[in-house]
Amino acid sequence: MHILVTGAAGMIGRKLTEQLAKDGALHDRAVEKLTLTDVFPAPPPLGIAAAVDIITQDLATPGVADNLIAGRPDVIFHTAGIVSAEAELDFDKGYRSNLDGMRALLEAIRHAGGFRPKLIFTSSCAAFGGPFPYLIDDEFHLTPHTSYGTQKAICELLLADYTRRGFVDGIGLRLPAICVRPGKPNKAASGFFSSIIREPLAGHEALLPVDESILHTHASPRAAVGFLIHAAGLPPDRLGPRINLTMPGVSCTVAEQIAALGRIAGDKVAARIRREPDPLVIRIVDGWPHRFDAARARALGFEAERSFDDIIRIHIEDELGGVIR
Repeated sequence: MHILVTGAAGMIGRKLTEQLAKDGALHDRAVEKLTLTDVFPAPPPLGIAAAVDIITQDLATPGVADNLIAGRPDVIFHTAGIVSAEAELDFDKGYRSNLDGMRALLEAIRHAGGFRPKLIFTSSCAAFGGPFPYLIDDEFHLTPHTSYGTQKAICELLLADYTRRGFVDGIGLRLPAICVRPGKPNKAASGFFSSIIREPLAGHEALLPVDESILHTHASPRAAVGFLIHAAGLPPDRLGPRINLTMPGVSCTVAEQIAALGRIAGDKVAARIRREPDPLVIRIVDGWPHRFDAARARALGFEAERSFDDIIRIHIEDELGGVIR
């Protein structure tokens, strides 16, 4: 099996690649070739027997997608793109990274002809737009309030149409906030959800740019990788014509996140969070949906954590070696 991972230098791409290398197979089919691409060099996976190609190019650049698809990958994990606040601040870059790259990939597949790869696309709950009901299901309308959400919504529609026309076997996963993200803070508007946990656990101060009453839905990086791998094994007849669906997660307020941090790491660690409002982040986050009905995804076998305490424990185990500073 030949697997292509776009956005392979990003957090989800790296975690996915590590899991594929560890397993050596995807749904009982051996990984014979792994192609990793991003605008930054992707780290080579360790301990994998498969051939590995690392391609450092912009997917939206003419000809790049055609060259990638020339290898006729069996499965494509399309995780490439820029984050929400960056897409809002840089309009051109947002559409180039989040939309033009997707369109180039789909067109390369269509014009190659003769094969129909499985294409798993990471969408976002930002594709939804308010006013919101108490609980948002997969049938709720896509009227996003940000450029990032608009780009994701357009990609969902493209994926559905190219799947309907038989060019790809697609599935779009609307991810909740992936938390706790390892590494350093990034430009994602949702980044504070991770930083208010990650930084205090590492002994550092974290900034909280929104009110503690903000409610959102979260899943761990481990769960996100599980979503992608599970999606790769779903046959089209189980998914049906609505191929974009919302992933499960833990819905909680920022105050409940902080309370979970205090329970697990103590009040001294939780006190490392400093309140500093950010108008841009507040405006973006206020336009996001908060609580989801992911019954359809759960019925299809997608699983996530059941409590935010579990999400924190996974971060401590996977990223900190079990040590809290």
